[in-house]
Parts: sequence; structure tokens; C-alpha cells
Amino acid sequence: MNQRWRLILLWFLPFCMAIFLTWQVLGVSKPGSMSSEGTMIAPRNTAVSRMSYGRFLDYVEAGRVTSVDIYDGGRNAVVEAVDPDLDNRVQKIRVDLPGLAPELIDTLKTEGISFDIHPPRKASPALGVFGNLLFPLLLIGGLILLARRSNSMPGGPGQAMQFGKTKARFAMEAETGVKFDDVAGISEAKQDLQEVVTFLKQPERFTSIGARIPKGVLLIGPPGTGKTLLAKAIAGEAGVPFFSLSGSEFVEMFVGVGASRVRDLFKRAKENNPCLIFIDEIDAVGRQRGAGIGGGNDEREQTLNQLLTEMDGFEGNSGIIIIAATNRPDVLDSALMRPGRFDRQVSVDAPDIKGRLSILKVHSKNKKLEESLSLENIARRTPGFTGADLANLLNEAAILTARRRKKAITLDEVDDAVDRIIAGMEGQPLTDGKSKRLIAYHEIGHALIGTLVKDHDPVQKVTLIPRGQAKGLTWFSPDDEQSLISKAQLRARIMGALGGRAAEDIVFGYSEVTTGAGGDIQQVASLARQMVTRFGMSDLGPVSLENGSQEVFLGRDLMTRNDVSDAISRQIDEKVREMVKSCYKETLSILSKQRELMDRLVDLLIEKETIDGDELKGVVTEYTPIPEKERTVPIL
Repeated sequence: MNQRWRLILLWFLPFCMAIFLTWQVLGVSKPGSMSSEGTMIAPRNTAVSRMSYGRFLDYVEAGRVTSVDIYDGGRNAVVEAVDPDLDNRVQKIRVDLPGLAPELIDTLKTEGISFDIHPPRKASPALGVFGNLLFPLLLIGGLILLARRSNSMPGGPGQAMQFGKTKARFAMEAETGVKFDDVAGISEAKQDLQEVVTFLKQPERFTSIGARIPKGVLLIGPPGTGKTLLAKAIAGEAGVPFFSLSGSEFVEMFVGVGASRVRDLFKRAKENNPCLIFIDEIDAVGRQRGAGIGGGNDEREQTLNQLLTEMDGFEGNSGIIIIAATNRPDVLDSALMRPGRFDRQVSVDAPDIKGRLSILKVHSKNKKLEESLSLENIARRTPGFTGADLANLLNEAAILTARRRKKAITLDEVDDAVDRIIAGMEGQPLTDGKSKRLIAYHEIGHALIGTLVKDHDPVQKVTLIPRGQAKGLTWFSPDDEQSLISKAQLRARIMGALGGRAAEDIVFGYSEVTTGAGGDIQQVASLARQMVTRFGMSDLGPVSLENGSQEVFLGRDLMTRNDVSDAISRQIDEKVREMVKSCYKETLSILSKQRELMDRLVDLLIEKETIDGDELKGVVTEYTPIPEKERTVPIL
């Protein structure tokens, strides 16, 4: 019997019992009998009329009443009387009496009328008591049933004593469905973690030469790079008991609950060692202590203290390996990062072009790709994409393919998926001629600077199709991995960002420039300030004049500290303005010399709405030579 029918039965049985007991207590009178209170119930197919008490007395005095049956202690009576209106036939009539008065009895005796007094039938005292207790018993039974159901549900009232128990998911042999072969693009991190699996399977290989496996491995990297996927691969490969939980599952609003859960977790781990413990997003519980006003002795810090003690305290935890993941290593407590706790820190960064290619091969196994579609081209076009981004890219391309009723994914679906992930959903094409032409000049200004400036990234395509908040877009695609960027490249990027505003200034005049360059100007200001203050690419010299953006901890960094004087701050602002003005002046000079080319490209863009990089280069070469861009094509 399933749970649903069991619950129905548990509610139905008390209901039936209540009906039965009510029937026993109140009684179900047969036709023509009295009720439990002695009230006369007329037999079926017998007409019983009613009569007032005064008229009943008149009938008695007139000698029309032949018999009287008194019920309910003298409050009701059934009278047999001769009705002159019905040919003197005897009729049973019901009368409401004021009570069993002696005068009425004397009158009946005087008139010689046959009468009988029927005493009320009394119920059993036991049934009466049980009837009074019926509703409280049903109420108590319903509450017990609800309490039992609540106890069987997670987080119910019956779980109040389970607050201190760990919420970690436990598996003797974790069947995650992920192996190391399914993890691609992060070979260095995978190699470090393969040693952990080897130690768990063959510990004598390390202990024979005196090696000690790290107690903890901390995975550090941006979101989506594969930290959790690596933990699943370790669980799938190790074949040992595996505990997995999130850092936020330790923290509760009740004092001491987090520390109790840490103790319970390590207690269970010791009972099942050797084993693995994976804590995802450990920064939720491992943030620096003393970060609150007044010292910060809060529940989270007590939980962290207990975690530090369990990882490397007075009692050893041999055979327990902790793997944690975070994308905020800068906020973790220094005691958590020291050797003996998290001995090894593994960086899981965004993959390079080789890594992206291997990731694409993994995620394309269950996708139908067109034969002409090259994964190398997709890998080259997606610099900075993480493993999660690439998986989402192929999934979006597959969705577009199904929507367009195609049998295989083509390059068009991949390009549209990249555009959607980076810029947003495609909007309706512009129809207003004036606005469309202005946006076209703006985008062509970006594209021409990107094409004619030697150190700028090559143009991939220019489009007037809106995406997200942008009314038009110019895509640039670097040919190689740019882990190091030169001063000339940064200056070229500033000029490329200013190309849209410069084109509006040249064609429509300075008084007609629009707000479309707002995002470009913010990018320009950020790049120029970083060149001056962080990278030392100005006349102020190779000096770092501003700290990078770091989180401020109340209690430790209650007030931000200014690292430079007011005079240096003014010089920084002057150098930033000089750099931007110089780049804008050079951008205006380049576009002014190519006004005819710019008009030709705008007409072509308005006609086709999208121009790819090769077609753009073909038109530009008809008017002016394109400088050769020195790029190192990566070897795949």
C-alpha cells in the first residue's frame, strides 16, 4: 500500500468511528418510535397535524379527545381526537404542552380520557461519557498524525535535535558519472589531483620513500573553470567513501550549530577512512577572522575555528583528504591556507586555445556537427571562455539548430550562439533611416580603426542587428592568447573604442554626437588610468600608484588608505586626460583621411546589416593598404 492510500485510510477510519459512535449515542429511531429524548416520531404514511394548547383544551372540554400520549416530560403529546371537519374521523394530532402540570392530569381524569405518560429513554452513562470525549480524542489523534508526518519530512519539528548533525552527502563509492577522461583543458590541475587518487589506491607507493600526501587540496579559479567537475572526477576515480557539501551548510543562526556539524562530519569521516571530503565554496565559512566590528566573535568564526582544529589539531586525521573549491582566495583566513591544512593550492584558470579545443571535443561527442564545421575555428574565436561557457555555447548552438529545423550544427548557429552569450538576445532590426545611418557610422568608425591601426585586434564582423542594450556591434577577435599586452596594444584599444565617437564627430559635427559612446568612454577611462597607475606606462615612471581592487573588511580596513598625495593624484588625472586626448586626436586624423571609404562602408552596412571581417578588408584594400599585423598563430 503506497503512502497516499495509507494516509487516506488513517483519516477515514477515525471518521467512520465518529459516525458510528454518534449513532450509538444519539440513536437512530425507527418509524413510529421515540427518539433518545422520548420525542414521538410519527410512523410513515401517517398524517400528523399540529394543534395549539388552547385548542387542545377546547377539544377536551368538547369531549372530542379519545386518548393522549405524553412524551418528553410533558412538553409534547400525541392526541387522538374526532375532527368534525373530516366527517368525525379519528385523527392523530401533535400538541406542544407547557409542561406536565397536575391540572392537566386532573382534567383528563375528570373527562375520562385515556392517557399515558412515556418516560424519556436514557442512554448508557458509559456511552455518554465516551461521546463527550469523542471530539477531544479525534483532535489529539489528528495532531499526533500530523506530528508523525512532520517528523518524517526533512527539516520538520521532529528534526530539532538533528541541527548539530552534518548535512554532507555520503556515498561509499560515489557514482558521479565523471572520470578524469571527461575533464579536459586543465591538464596541470588534473595531474596534481591524480596523485591524490593514486595515494588513496596505492599509499605504499608514497609511504615507502617517506612521502606524505597533502591533507588538503584547495582548488582556486574563476567560476566555470571546472573546480567542481574535478572534484566529481576524483570521487569517480578514487573508489573510497566520499563526503560532499557546501560551505554554507555549516552556518546556521543558532550558536554552536556550525561547530557541531564540523565535529560530526569528521567523526563520520574517521569511521570511514580513508575517505574524501569535498567542501564547495569554502569562502562561505573560511573568511578571515576578526573582520567584524568589535573582533567578530560570531557563529561563523566559531565554525572556522572548529574546522581548523579538525584539519590539523591535537588529534591527527590520517586517511582523510579534504578538497575545497573557491573563487575568492583573497578572503580566506591565513590559518586555513598554511601547510598542514591546505598544503597544496591548485590553480584552475581559463583554458588556452589547446584547452578549449580539447573541451570542445569532449562536449561535442553527443552533438551532431556538420562535417565542414571546424572545432579549431570555434576555439580560436572564444578566447577567455571557460569550460562551462564552452559547454553552454554548444548547447545554445544545438538549441538554435533544432529551432531552425536543421539536422546538424553549422558555423552559423555557433556564431549566433557566441553573439548571444556575449552580447545578449538578438533584437528587431532598425527601421528608422536617420538612427540607422548614425549607428552605422559609429560602428564603421570602430571597425576602420581596428583595421587600419597595426596593433589592434582584427575585426571579425560588424552588424547593425541589436543585441541586448547595444543597437549595433563590432566584434574583434585576437589571433593568439594575450596573457601579456603591450603598451602599443593598449593604446590601439583606446583608439578603437574612441572610433565610434570620432566618426560621429566627423560626419555629424561635435554638437550632434550622441550618448551611444557612453560605454566606450568608460572603457577608455579605465584602460588609460590603469596604464598610468598600475602598469607604469606614463611619464610618472614605473611606479604603482594605486592598489588593485580588494574587498574591505570592517574592523580591519574600516577606512581606506590613500597611497598617494594630492599632488600625485592631480598628475595622474592630467596624464590620463593627455593620453586620451592624444589617442582621440590620432583617431580623428585617421578617419578624416578615409571619409570616402567610410561612406562606402556605411552604405554597404545599411544594405546588408552585417559585414564579416574578410569582406571589410576587401573593401578597405581598394582605398588604402592595410598594415600587416604581427601575430603569432598558435600551434594546435
